Formats: sequence, C-alpha cells, structure tokens
Amino acid sequence: MDDKVETEDRWLADRFEEDRPRLVAVAHRMLGSTAEAEDAVQEAWLRLAATESSEIQNLSGWLTTVVGRVCLDQLRSRKAKREQPIPEAAAELPAPPAPTDPEEAALLADSVGVALLVVLETLDPAERLAFVLHDMFGVPFDQIAGIVDRSPVAARQLASRARRRVRGTPEPPSREIAAQRHLAEAFTAAAREGDFEALVALLDPDITLRTHSDDVCLTIRGAANIAGRAIAFSSVAETGQLVRVGDRIGAIGATAAAPPSVMVFTVEDGRITALDAYTDPELIRGLGLALLDV
Repeated sequence: MDDKVETEDRWLADRFEEDRPRLVAVAHRMLGSTAEAEDAVQEAWLRLAATESSEIQNLSGWLTTVVGRVCLDQLRSRKAKREQPIPEAAAELPAPPAPTDPEEAALLADSVGVALLVVLETLDPAERLAFVLHDMFGVPFDQIAGIVDRSPVAARQLASRARRRVRGTPEPPSREIAAQRHLAEAFTAAAREGDFEALVALLDPDITLRTHSDDVCLTIRGAANIAGRAIAFSSVAETGQLVRVGDRIGAIGATAAAPPSVMVFTVEDGRITALDAYTDPELIRGLGLALLDV
C-alpha cells in the first residue's frame, strides 16, 4: 500500500471515529439496544470501506443516512417477527446532541430514558426514524426523505404523526391527572424503598391487580398481597418512569433481567383501587402511551 493510500485510509478511519459516538446515539434511539446499535454502526463502517470516499461530499451526512437505512431495515424486520428489545437504563445511554428546535429541546431536555424508548417502540418504523433523526438529532427532512423513500413533505408528516403519539394530545394537566400522578409517584417510591406500610396506606383495601400477558389475565386482590408483591418486584420500580395512558397514569419499568412492563393505575377517592400490569409487547403497543410533560 503506497503512502498516499495509507494516509487516506487513516484519515477516513479517524473521521469515522469522530462520528462514531453520534452514530451510536442515533442507532440506539432507533433500535433501543446497545448491541444492535453497535452492529448498525459497524455495518456503516463496512459500507464506507467499500465505497470510493472521494465521491462523498458530506461524510457525516452520508454515515447518518447509512445508519438510518440499516436501522430502518432492522425495525421492519423486527416488526415482521414481532420482536421487541429490552430498553436499557438512561444512565447507560450516550446523550444526544441538543435539538436545534427550542420546542423539541424543551420536550427532550432530560435526555432519553426507558419511558421514551418504550413509547418509541409503539411507532411505525418510518415514523420512528423521522422523529428520532429530526426531533432529536436535527437531521433535515430532505435527508430523511431519501432514507424512507418519500418526499420531504411526507417525511415531515411522519415526524409530525410520531410527535403527536409520543407527546399525546396537548392539554393542561387536570386536577384528576395531577392526583393520579402524585399517588403513582408515591407508589413507585415506596416500592423502591421496600416500605410496606406506605404502600398499604396508598391502596384501597379491596384493590385488584390484574396481570396481562398474551391472552392470560391473572388477578390478585387485597392491599397487603399487592403491597408485598410490589416490594418483591422493587427492582423494576428502580427504573420506573411515569407516562400517560389515555386519561390515566402508568409507570414503565425494565431491568436487564426483565422485559419492559407497564403498570396502569386506577384511582378513586384518593386511593389506588386497581392496577393493571402489562408485559406483552403487543398489548403495550396498544395502550396509547405518551410521555408526561417534564
């Protein structure tokens, strides 16, 4: 290999390494898995190595496009197979660059957590790509359009639909929602701390817990039974993040050993009267989850 080619290869490798953290962040928001994100970025490197780099005018943009297409293919394959990865804790994720739009920056100012990753799983692959690339990484719609094989206007519509689903219907928080949120926060805090008495105090004596998995629905009754079960699964509460589930509040939790789960709270007269726990990915996708305002 002559010196010129070796120098060009070294420059290309250095440039790729400069972009790697951003590419991994993009792929992780798309796929929800660090391992799959690393694989997508590695695939981009292999394609770059097989391409005449002198013909690439914007290397960062080219790499983002390749990673986006690899992730889109993976999401479509996953949807066909009905697979869902286990979202990882927010502390383990590389932070995305600040969005260029102030409105999006305000929405996502607290970085990405398990809740957002689970909500993103409810989007169609093209919607997820458009939302992640534009709202979280500031990629222009002209570039996104080329990835999803649609017009820039259609790409903008994809992101808009995704944004509405992620945020839910914008409306002032009602006193009822505020009360539900207060009780849900108290419940998850007591579960994390293993405080049995605090949990029982939050629960109606005749509370019902229903667990939904595939076509199976198991029922547990009684405040003491449910408080004990909540403490037994306190590791899930460690990552618990609150979301809107229609006109109710839910908590999303996940650990390395357990898939994502959603607990939906029913509140009456200042007590939690029912809990519905969902672990099946298809059931979770149908809940209409939306992030709470932060």
